[in-house]
Amino acid sequence: MTAQPTVSTLSELADRFALHRAKLFAIAHRTLGSPWSADDALQEVWIRLQRAKTAEIDNLEAWLTTVVSRVCIDMIRQQASRREEHDDLDASLERAVVGAADSTDPAHRAMRSDDLALAMQVVLDTLGPLERLALVLHDVFALSYDDIAPIVERTPVAARQLASRARARVRAVDVTTVRARHEVAIAAFLEAARDGDFARLLQMLDPEIEVRSDPTAVQASSAGAAHGAPLLADRVRGADAVARVFAGRAALTRPVLVGGVPSAAYITSAGVNALYLVGFQAERIVTIDVLANADHLSLWTFDRS
Repeated sequence: MTAQPTVSTLSELADRFALHRAKLFAIAHRTLGSPWSADDALQEVWIRLQRAKTAEIDNLEAWLTTVVSRVCIDMIRQQASRREEHDDLDASLERAVVGAADSTDPAHRAMRSDDLALAMQVVLDTLGPLERLALVLHDVFALSYDDIAPIVERTPVAARQLASRARARVRAVDVTTVRARHEVAIAAFLEAARDGDFARLLQMLDPEIEVRSDPTAVQASSAGAAHGAPLLADRVRGADAVARVFAGRAALTRPVLVGGVPSAAYITSAGVNALYLVGFQAERIVTIDVLANADHLSLWTFDRS
């Protein structure tokens, strides 16, 4: 990373932060698995940046990458302390044999970014925070292990081993099969929603499903309710409540791939109005994140599924 000028005013600081926001969001989202958690992480990074001695920051991009990574580590540990066996990645890793982690070996090259995103979604809860970060920073953002080491507070050798452990779990995922199953499930969900098939919707939804929507999506839903828009709220929990949100109300929603991950989008002649990021667990839909804010939409790339 090249050195950048220091910043002095709050307005200039905000402009500099905005330049790196997409990358920071991508790191946080890949690591945390939730756009809402990623937003929280970026808010915390912004707070820390305002408190920092910016005149002493030689490379703002590197500083922000380090801070968002460490914020993600803290958030994962706070939210999943029960998984101590994954979080307790101590100095014993530095003594591990790392020959199998050689990234020059074709068998251990990074997966395609799209495949990695989907595989990470499947195995995320089995990875500790340092494993997640080491893999994301190396395989997605091409940071060297020398650069990753101080971020995860390990030696380069140990950072490499962290990524190798995560990569082994990720590579065990049959991405092609998972993508196909999820595409079929989302298409079936949308069909049942359009048909108003309440019983079929219930069969596809996890009993504890949660739908979270940003304020723009909620406002648009309220304005378009008379024209068949889903009846969104900030949060809707439970299969019965979620089925009522979508039953008979998905006429303009179509399957798409968001960064290679099967999802859905509310599409009109004006373009994409909202994205529906769909999470699965045990082949049932367990989360739907609805994003309609322009700032949110600008952070994603998608293709028709």
